[in-house]
Amino acid sequence: MTETASIDKLMQQIADEYDALSRQLKLIAKYIEQHRASLMLERISDIAAACEVQPSAIVRFAQRFGYSGFSEMQDVFRQAYTNQATAAPNYQQRIRKLIATHDSAISAGDMTREFVSASRAGLDDLAAGLDDAQLEAAVTLLQKADNIYVIGVRRSFPIASYIAYALEHTDKRVHLVTGLGGMHREQMRSVRARDVAIAISFAPYGKETQQCARIAHDNGAKMLVITDSKLAPLARMADALLTVTEGSAFAFRSLTSTICLCQALFIALAYKLELDIEETKNPGEDDD
Repeated sequence: MTETASIDKLMQQIADEYDALSRQLKLIAKYIEQHRASLMLERISDIAAACEVQPSAIVRFAQRFGYSGFSEMQDVFRQAYTNQATAAPNYQQRIRKLIATHDSAISAGDMTREFVSASRAGLDDLAAGLDDAQLEAAVTLLQKADNIYVIGVRRSFPIASYIAYALEHTDKRVHLVTGLGGMHREQMRSVRARDVAIAISFAPYGKETQQCARIAHDNGAKMLVITDSKLAPLARMADALLTVTEGSAFAFRSLTSTICLCQALFIALAYKLELDIEETKNPGEDDD
């Protein structure tokens, strides 16, 4: 198992056991989720001070999840994020690493099949981990919304754009928060109670999305959060929480599972609104 996979497994285990943790261990769990990228650099005393617990509580936390102590748990984060920093900090370097690690050229077909396989694995994980209650809650939120604000930046922006596009086929008033001209906050100023904000964010979690989500939450709007962990920063604001972990190949994460989830969410909403989806299409236009 790779170090990154070990971290993902640990974070999922923490999420699964979170409700059973003591108050102190819950504080530590939240801190680790929010600071996973910097955990490799932090001293146990600094983490304890930030969580307002004794260092011994950090040790107990690590032991609770199968490590001999804090240092062993920290080493997993250190190795994973060192590998990420040196191997694939940007798209160009990911491609260069791909070239360097293969003796011969990879055909476009083989590359595509590898990515399809990773995406299929992500879809299998999505199906196995679906939370039906949260899906129903998400549909109900959208059904009752006066206005729907959709927020997603960087790699989450295509997802946000698709959801906004799909929802425009209903009679809901939909607002895609593009942040054009650096106006993320300003585009959220009119959000109110009885509105719903859909916030989409995956590690390392866009600060703009978090800012917009806080505005919506503070203004009394309901929150539908789509993210990769029950302990993600946005999860605590969620009235409905949908989690999805994408498959990856060649250090590139797929969008397949998230798009699939959002398409299913829209169809479930349309069904509940008793819409005939075919009537939303104009003759001669493509479906997508």
